[in-house]
Amino acid sequence: MPEFAPRNMSDYAATHRDFKWERPEHFNFSTDVVDRHATERPESLALLWSDESGREQRFTWQGVRQRSIHAAQFLTGLGLKKGDRVFIMMPRIPEWWFLVLGCIRVGIVFMPGTPMLTVKDIRYRLVAADANAVIADMSCLDRFEGLAGTGRVETWVAVGKGAPEPWVSYEAGTMGTAAHGQAFAPTRAEDPLLIYFTSGTTGMPKMVLHTHASYGLGHVITGRYWLDLTPEDRHLTLSDTGWAKCAWGKLFGPWSQGACNVVYDFRGRFDAAKILEVLESQRVTTFCAPPTAWRALVLQDLQAVDLTALRHTVSAGEPLNPEVIDSWMAATGLHIREGYGQTETVVVVGMFPSVEPRVGSMGKPSPGFTVGVIDEAGQEVKDGQEGDIAVRVAPERPVGLFQEYLGDDAANAACRRGDWYVTGDRAVRDAEGYFWFVGRADDVIKTSGYRVGPFEVESALLEHSAVAESAVIGVPDDKIGQRVKAYVVLAPGFTPSQELAKELQEHVKRTTAPYKYPREVEFVTELPKTVSGKIRRAELRATPPKPG
Repeated sequence: MPEFAPRNMSDYAATHRDFKWERPEHFNFSTDVVDRHATERPESLALLWSDESGREQRFTWQGVRQRSIHAAQFLTGLGLKKGDRVFIMMPRIPEWWFLVLGCIRVGIVFMPGTPMLTVKDIRYRLVAADANAVIADMSCLDRFEGLAGTGRVETWVAVGKGAPEPWVSYEAGTMGTAAHGQAFAPTRAEDPLLIYFTSGTTGMPKMVLHTHASYGLGHVITGRYWLDLTPEDRHLTLSDTGWAKCAWGKLFGPWSQGACNVVYDFRGRFDAAKILEVLESQRVTTFCAPPTAWRALVLQDLQAVDLTALRHTVSAGEPLNPEVIDSWMAATGLHIREGYGQTETVVVVGMFPSVEPRVGSMGKPSPGFTVGVIDEAGQEVKDGQEGDIAVRVAPERPVGLFQEYLGDDAANAACRRGDWYVTGDRAVRDAEGYFWFVGRADDVIKTSGYRVGPFEVESALLEHSAVAESAVIGVPDDKIGQRVKAYVVLAPGFTPSQELAKELQEHVKRTTAPYKYPREVEFVTELPKTVSGKIRRAELRATPPKPG
């Protein structure tokens, strides 16, 4: 199957050169985007939901609009108002979208949380953000035990039947009510929209504040140019509702373009075979998955499923190993196009459909963004030289960039370097303008005078048939500063041994520069990961996993 021609960007250079951000005084994603689709295409499919049990629900644009108005009326009926902050923790159920759109419609600031959070995690978020209310699914209520009276929270909303005190039933509050088209006060483009909590290598999670413009308008870049979506598409992104990738690929990205949002609600472990079934049965046309999912997907029998509806596939979260890209291309004819961004941004670098692919590269800067590789003085380095990935914010700040880290002056100061916002990641830009990821600034290993990015060693290890997953860190060494250490999860049929460890070391020496080889190899049963599937190298440095 050959790759389809791009629909929204036929000429990358011209699009990047001519792009201008829309900067309206007022903007609201629910009223300006969802309601427009509901008016122009009321019976077109907006949300196609299914779950592990085989249940399916379909919602048109008119249906989504009506349910979001119901949600807005329900929330304001509880006394919530524009500017209030609501913590939302729910699995991938349709009510999450309706309540989030209801919050946006009113101007209530919503704060997504993954259902994997603990009581301690939730307490910290409620207090740090001065939350006024909580919305949770019945399956998550046990995580809120003992939290009544926490901070400023006065309103507790449960989605589902049988909610105990002090929870108020969402279903009971909206049953039999009509979407009467209540007019809410307009939101300014720079009004607060949402708060994400993002973890770093040290300290407690930072609060990332986005405005109605930075995500509601900013993700037009994500949806139109990177996901390459149109109203005729059905798009599936693998993410739970607590991760910023949900906003990228399950809310603002696809719906900004009028595409149908395909949602598969699974609660257990990731099942690659089942995801392929969903792609086939729902006739998904564009698909985004994190690297951990892609690694599992290419191990399946891809010839046994009908993926002919797919025309565009992408990956984000962390770099994708080249052998995975090659395997998917060999089976489907589609290149997995990578994208780079953060919780703080929309997609800022991407392998856009009209950009010639370079396996292993992040791509080129997004329209609307000037992205550079800079040194400690805030000056761009020469092509081919490693430096910090940075986004130019002066003289004009791009729309798709967060407002600030709430209540954290030190973090706000640390991410600015002259006219640049510094992402905390390192890369090399080549002479053709492609960016090549090196690693998190805190993850880069300094050994014997060399700088080694963990990703390049992990990629080399993954080319060996014995390796299912790997993670590489630097450990202190009195003689060479740091030595490279690899944690390896073996593929089925292989067992740990000193001989295999030595074989892997020699393999890396042959595959990449010899100085990058892991001087230590430890076999483990699993690797610590974030909810979004990223390897937690900081946790490996602090608390090594159990040996395999």
